[in-house]
Amino acid sequence: MFTATDFIPKKYTSTIENGNFEWSAPSNIALVKYWGKKDNQIPANPSISFTLNNCKTITKLGFKKRDTSTSLSVTNGFSFDLLFEGKPKEDFKPKIQKFLERIEFYLPFLKDYHFTIDTQNTFPHSSGIASSASGMAALAMNFMSLEKALNPEMTDDHFYKKASFLARLGSGSACRSVKGNVVAWGNQANIEGSSDLYGVEFPYAIHENFKNYQDTILLVDKGEKQVSSTVGHDLMHNHPYAERRFAQAHENLDQLIAIFESGNLDEFIKVVESEALTLHAMMMTSMPYFILMKPNTLQIINAIWKFRNETQIPVCFTLDAGANVHVLYPENVSEKVLQFIKDELVVFCQNRQYICDQIGDGAIAS
Repeated sequence: MFTATDFIPKKYTSTIENGNFEWSAPSNIALVKYWGKKDNQIPANPSISFTLNNCKTITKLGFKKRDTSTSLSVTNGFSFDLLFEGKPKEDFKPKIQKFLERIEFYLPFLKDYHFTIDTQNTFPHSSGIASSASGMAALAMNFMSLEKALNPEMTDDHFYKKASFLARLGSGSACRSVKGNVVAWGNQANIEGSSDLYGVEFPYAIHENFKNYQDTILLVDKGEKQVSSTVGHDLMHNHPYAERRFAQAHENLDQLIAIFESGNLDEFIKVVESEALTLHAMMMTSMPYFILMKPNTLQIINAIWKFRNETQIPVCFTLDAGANVHVLYPENVSEKVLQFIKDELVVFCQNRQYICDQIGDGAIAS
C-alpha cells in the first residue's frame, strides 16, 4: 500500500521540452455513497462504484518549457490556457488553479511548463451529469504521463495509484474514474489494499450477473444544483446522524463483497436503493436542510418499484447528489427495461432526454 510520501518524486532522470498527451476518463456511479469528508479530500466513509463507459471527458494536454521572456497566461506561478470544446473557458480556470496548487507538492515540474488544457465531454454540457470526476481524472492521467516521461522507470502500479491520488485532490470521486470496472475508495477492513488516498480495483470475484451491467441515466433536471456537493459534504461535520451513516456505509460495503461473489440481484437492489435514499436523507436532515430530488425523481422511483413488482425484472435505481436517476440492470434484460423506459419514464425527463451507458474499463490513452 502506498502512502502520500511515496508520491513525492525524487530526482527526475529524463528531460522533455514539449509535447502533448491525450486521455479520456469516464464518469462513475457510486453504489455505496461517499458523503462527508475530512481535510485534504479524505472520505469520511468508504465507497464503491461502477466505472461507466460512454459518459467521459476527453482531455488533451499540450506542454512546453516556459520561456520567462514571453508574456504567457500566468496565474500565481502556474502558466496555463484552458479550452472547453476548443474555446477559451475562463470560468473553469479557478478550479484548475486550485487543483494545480493542491498537487504541485507531488508534481514539482508544474511551474516549469506552460500548459494548454483542451477538454470536452461526450455527454451534453449542462446535462445534469457531474463532469468533475471524469474531468479531474483525465487531467491527472495527462500529468502522470508527463511525469512518466520525466521518470521512465516508474511502474504501472505507481502510475495508476498516483493518478488516482492526484485526481482525488481535484474531486474526491475522481479517484474512482482511473481504473475499472468496480472501484473501491476508502479504508475498508475486508477489502485488501483499500485506501483513503486513492481508489483500487475491486480485488475479489464478481459474478457473471454484474458483467456488462447497464446504467441508463434519466436526465430529470439539467439545471445547476441549489446546493453544491462541497457544501453538502461540509454539512456532515455536525450532522446528528453522521456517525451511524458512516458505520452503515462500512456495513453495506461488506454486504456488497458477498453479493458480488454470489450474484444475488435481490440483495444488490436492496443495498443500492437504500444507499441512494440514505444519501438524500442525509441532505434532508442536515442543518441547513435541502432537497435535491425533484417531483419527477419520485415519479420515476415509484414507477420502477411498480414495474419490478409486476414483472420480477431485477431493475433498480440509484441517485447521485442531484435529481437525475440512474437505472441499473443486467445486460440480459436490456430490451425489456429500455422498452419500459421509453414507454413510462422518458415522460419525466427534461426534454425526454436520457443516456444509455454501461460498465467500462477506466481511463484510456488516445
